[in-house]
Amino acid sequence: MTTLHIEHPITDYATWKHAFDSFADLREKSGVRAHVIRRPIDDSRFILVDLDFDSEDAAIAFRELLRSRVWAIPANSPGLAGEPTATILRIQEKSAPRSSDE
Repeated sequence: MTTLHIEHPITDYATWKHAFDSFADLREKSGVRAHVIRRPIDDSRFILVDLDFDSEDAAIAFRELLRSRVWAIPANSPGLAGEPTATILRIQEKSAPRSSDE
């Protein structure tokens, strides 16, 4: 599993989320298997997104698609405030979830 980790400031969450949702088909066709959206508890105008792929090549290709067809065109990325960072990550180690009873 390879993850494309994206971080960037946003103008507001509702606008950003509407734009994110509008690209659901593109994400699926590009090989995104799952996504996680996170926001810092002390900064409502910042977003972190993890997109999971089966391969590094698919993650790299999607990052380039985002740079050229989404982030480069303001109409395609409303809610974006500033330059995103996008990093390709490999899992090096993963622990099993712990039970809440422990």
